[in-house]
Amino acid sequence: MIPHEEQRTVKWFLTIFYIIFISYDFFYYYLLPFFSIVKDRPIGFPSNFWYLTYIVLILLIPILIYLNKTNKISWIKYVFIITYMVTVFIVDIFTYYGSGQTYTNGNVVEVFLILSLPLFLDKRFFWIVSIGLITKYVLMGIISNTSIVVLASVFIIVLSTFSFILLSRFQGYVRAISTSYDNQIQGIVKGVIATLELKDPYTRGHSERVASYALLLAKEIGILSRDEQKSFYYACLLHDVGKVHIPDQILMKPGKLTSEEFEIIKTHPVVGEEAVKDVEGLTDSICVIRSHHERWDGKGYPDKLVGDDIPLLARIAAIADAFDAMTSSRSYRAAMPVEEAYKRILEGKGSQFDPNLVEEFKKAFPSWVNFHKSYPWVKNTENNKEVLL
Repeated sequence: MIPHEEQRTVKWFLTIFYIIFISYDFFYYYLLPFFSIVKDRPIGFPSNFWYLTYIVLILLIPILIYLNKTNKISWIKYVFIITYMVTVFIVDIFTYYGSGQTYTNGNVVEVFLILSLPLFLDKRFFWIVSIGLITKYVLMGIISNTSIVVLASVFIIVLSTFSFILLSRFQGYVRAISTSYDNQIQGIVKGVIATLELKDPYTRGHSERVASYALLLAKEIGILSRDEQKSFYYACLLHDVGKVHIPDQILMKPGKLTSEEFEIIKTHPVVGEEAVKDVEGLTDSICVIRSHHERWDGKGYPDKLVGDDIPLLARIAAIADAFDAMTSSRSYRAAMPVEEAYKRILEGKGSQFDPNLVEEFKKAFPSWVNFHKSYPWVKNTENNKEVLL
């Protein structure tokens, strides 16, 4: 699921969940007995332990807000639902075990919970919720020595089956749309890169190699989901797109650039960001385009960011960009050996590059060497069929 869409889904789910949960308890335990619709039932919760569920759900709110602010959207639904089911199970045990009361627990919110599962497009979450609810009722049936839970369990199984069918259909539709979208954006990106490389034949394949190196390093760190890897890869492919506006005589100059010419070169990250800022699918990784020339010590461009102020994805791309620049031939020099480039990356630790990422680079370096050796240097980038994602 696209991150911002999942965020919106989670917010609506939690809002509706809280409303249904509180409304049902108020209606069932207070209004119905008050109007004598249900005979011989006292007004109020079966026990004071019932309030524990409300306390836990209230205490969960700041935790969920924190997870949202730290972009751990996928964690929210797991933290919430596991906490809810464990708390309700504990409350049920304290309320009914040895009390002599008939076990009648169950909130209509659980029906909403199961029917809303297809919205998350997550089969693991589906199984956690479905099996968790069934397990809760079975265990409570054993603990309270009642067979009434059989009906509840069967009802959940029926609803879960219906929900699973919808989930499978939704996932199929999303896969088809996602594949079509990926093919379209990949074609657009390749077209833009091909146009850029026509201006400077010496950098042919540079964008592709930088994207491949950066993705290998990101995978080594393990910070990105599969969808985030795609966005990052495309952003790395387009990291130099702003060079399209650089005059050919500057871009292909065989000698050293003048100060004025270098200032023109330094505009390409901002121009590139502006060019693709509205492209859907790149938003989360667009920092790569603007900030891949920033330095850890603050001497980079265009914003002279320092240390952790530089976005992490841009710091990863910076190492990949520097490595490929050193190990590929340019109009003004020949390529250097990968061992020498490795040494220079290490020398830039704490000055040009993030020191922690340099340590991760050491681990990823063998895979970079393998990619460098197997890369078809004499081919046209446009014909490359290798897929790293």
